[in-house]
Amino acid sequence: MRRKEREITEQAKINEIIQNCDCLRLALADEGAPYIVPVSFGYVEEEKAFYFHGAKEGRKIDLIRKNGAAGFECDCNFHLKEADTACGYTNLYQSIIGTGKIHVLEDAGEKRKGLLAVMAHYTGRNDWDFPEQMLTATAVLRLDIEEMSGKENR
Repeated sequence: MRRKEREITEQAKINEIIQNCDCLRLALADEGAPYIVPVSFGYVEEEKAFYFHGAKEGRKIDLIRKNGAAGFECDCNFHLKEADTACGYTNLYQSIIGTGKIHVLEDAGEKRKGLLAVMAHYTGRNDWDFPEQMLTATAVLRLDIEEMSGKENR
């Protein structure tokens, strides 16, 4: 990282930033071109994994099944810091980026676990029930994090 003074290395701080993010941008490769999609997510620190859900068909699922490599980015606490000159303007922010392997979950128990992680992220609750019909109709994805780094300008 070029700006070492902005690097976040403490895992607890990285986890805190992730918990404060509302959206994760998932990056996939499509014939050598990037494909980025914003997704709702859940994070399980102990597993070093993100979970997502979505349709069982479409470009995202096709690319995941084809390649399995993924990048991600999430950010929060964005504020524009104004100045008297254009070069004095800056953005205050916190962000996390990384890479990993992503795959579609098939096991109903694993799918429930992933959906619980997503719901816990947004509601703080982990006591949800998911009907079997919904589990069958929904794709649940798991991204196993291989590299992750944090950065902030506060």
